[in-house]
Amino acid sequence: MVMPNEPRGVYFLIDNKSFYASCEAVQRGFNPLKVPLVVMSEAENTNGGLILATSPEAKQLFHLKANVSRQRDLPEDPRLQVVPPRMNLYIKKNLEINQLFSRFTPEADVWPYSIDESILDMTNSWHLFGDNPREVARLIQKTVRKELGLYTTVGIGDNPIQAKLALDVYAKHNEELIGEIHFNDVPEKIWTIENLTDVWGIGKRTARRLNQLNIYNMNDLAHTNPYFIKQHLGIIGSQLFATAWGVDRSKLREKPVVKSASLGNSQVLPQDYQNQAEIETVLKEIGQQVASRVRSHQKLAGCLSLGIGFSYHASELAGKTGFHQAMTIEETDDNKEIVKQLLVMFRNNWEGEAIRNVAVYCSKLRPNRGQQINLFTNVQPQIKENQLNSIIDNIHRKYGFSKLVYANSLTSGGTALERAKLVGGHNGGNSYE
Repeated sequence: MVMPNEPRGVYFLIDNKSFYASCEAVQRGFNPLKVPLVVMSEAENTNGGLILATSPEAKQLFHLKANVSRQRDLPEDPRLQVVPPRMNLYIKKNLEINQLFSRFTPEADVWPYSIDESILDMTNSWHLFGDNPREVARLIQKTVRKELGLYTTVGIGDNPIQAKLALDVYAKHNEELIGEIHFNDVPEKIWTIENLTDVWGIGKRTARRLNQLNIYNMNDLAHTNPYFIKQHLGIIGSQLFATAWGVDRSKLREKPVVKSASLGNSQVLPQDYQNQAEIETVLKEIGQQVASRVRSHQKLAGCLSLGIGFSYHASELAGKTGFHQAMTIEETDDNKEIVKQLLVMFRNNWEGEAIRNVAVYCSKLRPNRGQQINLFTNVQPQIKENQLNSIIDNIHRKYGFSKLVYANSLTSGGTALERAKLVGGHNGGNSYE
């Protein structure tokens, strides 16, 4: 299929196969594809421990699935190795992998897509390393395997969406772990995809909405009137129609313009919280940390939002999953003021339900160009409070968060000290060895 007006290049989308489990296998001297191993989160944080990653061998032997299987699903088999997550190790390996990729294309053309996937624009460099892109992909795979011990899967395309589809649909089922899609292949390799949820960007909910429009596969999607799809699904419908034709006009070097920035923090609590004092302790901790983030960006916040998620049982009883409240506030970066407003929103909406999730965000941010003095109050306490916040922030930056905490974090319900040990919500790990 010829589409002469569409931009095209040579793009690789590279996935580190079973990344967390593979890193742990390599650290222990095993072949990542041949050892039965799972990475499992701490039991106390996930109602029985959630399996975060499985090696291919563990998946095949015991039918375990990442982010689905739990501790109760583990077989009593001495061959299976169960290890805790070490997020610092995975981040370190991700950096090493992307540094390796920059040997094959300029660093500006390497985009980490997630902790285990990267997009490489090889348009101007692939010919330096082989006779065709597939040969270069094999060279990259062998280099990663030799130097880091990891296996990689590569999708190749004329643009990033083709590379992504080639990776997800074809490369993972190919002996060489390489898949290719080009514009000429679209009818044979995209329109023949029968399961909509196999396609990046189409989840179960979106698939159901497409089914309601009599769209059941990628061939249907490609040959439905795009204006009809947009009418029912909006801009997402237009993007999905473009995907069905292998069209992607994104320019990866151009940074996206964020219309409305926000700063915040969210937490899944280690157990159900129903005691008001304990819940408010967590709110104070998160509010203080969000205020610190606002200050670190030299901003003032004009809007504050609070999201509370109920526990499963409380959701069943209340008939709702939680509540979300936002309010305009006088522009500030002060701990006390942000915490004060959070408590007001919480007390006005909470009716005793057990909660499991808390999210706090500040928006309507503007540069902090100086303190706003209130003529009707004594300015000295305000100045002292700002100075105290600044001193605490400096100590945290220099020595770490856990070296200076508010007393409320030491009371029942406090979670800040435990969260300070986490990376990406999981154990950071103390050692790479």
